[in-house]
Amino acid sequence: MHKPTRTCSVCRRKAEKSELIRIVRVDGKYVIDEAQVAQGRGAYVCKSCECISKCVKKKALNRSFKAELGESIYEDIAKLATKG
Repeated sequence: MHKPTRTCSVCRRKAEKSELIRIVRVDGKYVIDEAQVAQGRGAYVCKSCECISKCVKKKALNRSFKAELGESIYEDIAKLATKG
């Protein structure tokens, strides 16, 4: 069975969707798409603490979405690093 792969916006590693966190723009707001089914443009980040930390520090998603994301989405992503 085919398993879709995506590329991490931070380290550029290709991985299965289940190994990545998806961030998506919904109604002008950026949110973590835990079910990975929301409509709209998405970006992916590895679930590793290293990639999450780099994403927050470098604001890597700004490049992926070609927009300035608010601090709140980076705070939400940083919380995921402390959970794992």
